[in-house]
Amino acid sequence: MATKRILVVDDDSYVRGATEEILIRKGYNVDTAGDAGSALRKLEDADYDLLLSDIKMPGMSGLELLEQVRNRWADLTVILMTAYGTIEDAVHAMRNGAYNYIQKGSESTTEEMEIIVEQALKMQETERENRRLRSELQGRYGDGDGGMIGKAASMAPVFDLIGTVAESRATVLVTGESGTGKELVAKALHYGSGRRTGAFIRLNCAALPKDLMESELFGHEKGAFTGAHKQTRGRFEMADGGTLLLDEISEIDPALQAKLLRVLQEREFERVGSTETIKVDVRIVATTNRDLQKEVEEGNFREDLYYRLNVIEISLPPLRERIEDVTALAHLFIERYNEENGKQIEGFEDEALELLTGYDWPGNVRELENYVERAVVVAPGNRLTPADFPRKLAQGPALEGGDGLQVGLTVHEMERRLIMKTLESLAGNRTDAAAQLGISTRTLRNKLHEYGAMDAFKSGQAPYPPEMIESI
Repeated sequence: MATKRILVVDDDSYVRGATEEILIRKGYNVDTAGDAGSALRKLEDADYDLLLSDIKMPGMSGLELLEQVRNRWADLTVILMTAYGTIEDAVHAMRNGAYNYIQKGSESTTEEMEIIVEQALKMQETERENRRLRSELQGRYGDGDGGMIGKAASMAPVFDLIGTVAESRATVLVTGESGTGKELVAKALHYGSGRRTGAFIRLNCAALPKDLMESELFGHEKGAFTGAHKQTRGRFEMADGGTLLLDEISEIDPALQAKLLRVLQEREFERVGSTETIKVDVRIVATTNRDLQKEVEEGNFREDLYYRLNVIEISLPPLRERIEDVTALAHLFIERYNEENGKQIEGFEDEALELLTGYDWPGNVRELENYVERAVVVAPGNRLTPADFPRKLAQGPALEGGDGLQVGLTVHEMERRLIMKTLESLAGNRTDAAAQLGISTRTLRNKLHEYGAMDAFKSGQAPYPPEMIESI
């Protein structure tokens, strides 16, 4: 890391020299100035990491110098020194942007100066890294995967927390509704850390049957079970030195939760069918669209695993709570799908944007992306109009037709229509559909199997109705 450069300003040559000596002894590159005017000229000619200035000086005071610096070099950290130590000066300095102040002439001045300067420079480095990471995220993931664009006030804490914890080894739990961009947060944590050169491995815990999950996580030896024809590495081994995303962690089978807890605690495991212990260095990021605390209370999720996963929680707001981001996201998706489909859509008619910003977006950013992609593909002109979007956007997220009810339909058929419409709105994503419907993916899978069997029976492709098959 480059040596930090500090500018010391004091009209007392003795204090100026002593301060310079203290800071040089700590390894800093130090310049000095005898008044505020000289300091401003030095700031114009060179870049400094920190300004350490006396408050009481002839001509322009330290407080006036602080004001000039705030207006012209907003990122420069300023610490003020005073021989008077008045509370009024200190409070005024802090309110006007000073990082801290030091009282000159006390027995602890040297030690206090060393500590405050070190803390200020560390804080500055963290803020710069956070800004760099935020810029990188909005460039990489805004332009690459969508969803990490966020000018809404509710997104600021998300970006700040990502920047703060990215370099740590702490396990992160990312929560939020389906389609809000939880996987993008996981990628941001990975690529914003020292693990960026390692692998980013994802496992969707809702997509695999429980009898395959253990092998997917930990790998297996040849012959460990029927069909295990060769030794296979699991996701933990693949992610060694990198990051493992456990997507929809709430869906993991209870029998595996204890084994997962051990890996998180000990950083070691055995492949299925092996007694050899394998140690790994993996950063874990888990996501869920469920209330894990509630799952714990209901006995569906281990409390000790929950607390092990929830070291840092990053909660993503739904799109309906940051409607001001809809326009920017929609334009981003136009650019993407123009390129993918060879189209030249230039933007939106005002009425189309009003349609998008007036909708509740139950499927969040993913639903917005699906509809913009569809509009780009079907639009006959070079600007998107309301006619290029489904009518349901104007009607809101309820089922089409008033309150969504139709006299004469059975409850079973209404349930079927709701499930199929939800799947349609989410481009067939079963995990997201289950979350939006408030049921488990297993229940959704069973429902779809039931509907498929019934359709086959009605068409003559199956000899027995599904209820008879279930009774056999």
